[in-house]
Amino acid sequence: MGDLKQAPVTPGLSFDFAALPPAARYKLLTGLVVPRPIALVTTISPAGVVNAAPFSFFNTFAQEPPLLVLGMDARPGGEMKDTLANIRQNRAFVVHLVDEDSARDMNDCAIDFPSAIGEPAALGLALAPGTHGPVPRLSAAPVAMECRQVTTLNFGPMRDLVIGEVLALHTRAGIIDADTLRTDYEVFKPVGRLGGTFYSFQNQRFSMERESYAAYVARTKAPAPEDGPA
Repeated sequence: MGDLKQAPVTPGLSFDFAALPPAARYKLLTGLVVPRPIALVTTISPAGVVNAAPFSFFNTFAQEPPLLVLGMDARPGGEMKDTLANIRQNRAFVVHLVDEDSARDMNDCAIDFPSAIGEPAALGLALAPGTHGPVPRLSAAPVAMECRQVTTLNFGPMRDLVIGEVLALHTRAGIIDADTLRTDYEVFKPVGRLGGTFYSFQNQRFSMERESYAAYVARTKAPAPEDGPA
């Protein structure tokens, strides 16, 4: 191996997660892995109550098949949350992305309403019927993804990971260019989840093109590797 570049190291903090309680791990992870996208998830109960709840342990991770994952914890007493119970019941849910206009509604959906009271009905959030499943979507949401549950992985009494396949995607007018499928970020203004009670705007952006190794060598005048096996 070649010589590694040595830089002065400022002493910092190290954490052995095996020695930390879950609350401390949560504080570190949610404070540092930022900004996180927010999923505002609608589900429907066997009694027909439409539930809406936000989750920021969430992301997409494949396009073929189109998959996303939701990390769900239980209530402090270990009781399953309505969202997971409803998904297990009918294997369908809708993930809405959150923008500046819908941030307040998302935060209100985190209120601990009783299971018999649906957040959209309580908060006056209009619904549109699902096109690929029984769960309605929030009409005003900038982006809505209708999903079916592929599988749920359980990691103990307090944690489940729901993997869903995206069956349909709906956007507010102007967000997606119909010809190029590119997103207009002057129209779609997402917010990100930080730690604690903090959120972030995403209104300052920059662009970087990904270059080839040949272009990197030409730009930096780095010596090209010798031919042959490493």
